[in-house]
Amino acid sequence: MFTPRAKFESFDALNAWLANRCAELARRKHPTLPSQTVADCFAQEQPLLRPISQPFAGYIEHLTKVSKLCLVRWDRNAYSVPAEWVGKVVSVRITAHQIRIVAEGQMIAEHPRCFSYDQLICDPWHYLPVLEKKPGALRHGAPFQNWELPKAIQSVRQKLLKQPQGDRAFVDCLLLAREHGMDALEIDCELTLETGVVTGSLIQNAMRRLTEPARPKQLNAGHGLPLQTEPQANPQRYDHLLGVHHVH
Repeated sequence: MFTPRAKFESFDALNAWLANRCAELARRKHPTLPSQTVADCFAQEQPLLRPISQPFAGYIEHLTKVSKLCLVRWDRNAYSVPAEWVGKVVSVRITAHQIRIVAEGQMIAEHPRCFSYDQLICDPWHYLPVLEKKPGALRHGAPFQNWELPKAIQSVRQKLLKQPQGDRAFVDCLLLAREHGMDALEIDCELTLETGVVTGSLIQNAMRRLTEPARPKQLNAGHGLPLQTEPQANPQRYDHLLGVHHVH
């Protein structure tokens, strides 16, 4: 099947080719039962095979420490990890096409495996805590140079970065997006761009209005209920509460 050696652009292309090739081979006559095809014999054997109870987790694993740049290295490439794990030991699990970083029993990061060399594979969201302290890194930091953001958010980013303290304003918007989701930020940016006035405070206020929970309706249960006993204007009632007794 692999002679001559075949080349593919991706694992998806390889798997598609393998599926077609196996289907072609299955239509051939069985080598010991020429009256049947390979597919016919497999159909008879399949009910007797042990069912697969769970997928096979095939990966290579090794332990490493997260660098000060929030990175782990594998096969001459660097992959980002959330900033809170800097300096801690994590497990890097390498599958055929993915890099998974696991710590304390949970997956903290996942990247497509890179087969080139000396590449930096970053998730900008991993560096959000860094931006909180150093918003200026938004302009020149490597993880943010080629950040693929929705068109409306990208337009707002460009406008804010031209304003004083625009770095901090956009970082504050990202912090709200982390809490409420990128969809909410995208809708907010679209509405803000339509007004023609783009400032950080406007975007943040609009996003808070979009994401705030609905207020409960006010109940006017007291309206329309008649009083059985009309209140009396008697100041001496307060003296009674204070324990003051008048002598008549």
